[in-house]
Amino acid sequence: MIAALLRLHTEVDARARELAVHHAARLQCKRGCSGCCVDGITVFAIEAERIRANNKELIARGTPHPTGACAFLDAEGACRVYADRPYVCRTQGLPLRWLDEERGAELRDICPLNETSEPIEALTEDSCWTLGPMEARLAELQRASGRDRERVALRELFRPRESMLR
Repeated sequence: MIAALLRLHTEVDARARELAVHHAARLQCKRGCSGCCVDGITVFAIEAERIRANNKELIARGTPHPTGACAFLDAEGACRVYADRPYVCRTQGLPLRWLDEERGAELRDICPLNETSEPIEALTEDSCWTLGPMEARLAELQRASGRDRERVALRELFRPRESMLR
């Protein structure tokens, strides 16, 4: 399952990199920019397992960032698990688009720091990250792992695993 998750993350990174190059003039995102790194983010259990497996020392001996921002930020606002960050973190800052099927409308959003004079509504579909397809693939990997809809708050990873199972 981890191999499939790594392949998915690699695909996400490749497409996100293409979009970041395309929007280089717009994107203000850089190391230490952590406006999107809010507390309370939850991830699928399979992504939490990747973080746990590859960051054992940090989780066992490290201190989570103070409440209010992601537990995995360091004092300068940089991600301490960047290589293993979950899907949601891999697309932050990019122009996002999704379909609201209830309203039959396309919606778009972008970090306020990355707004420019060109409105995101004017962007072509292929110059936005489309929410849905990758999330569906990630959900399928989660189901295949036998954990169905289980989600884990990133801050919870710093708590002993035994207390999470109660």
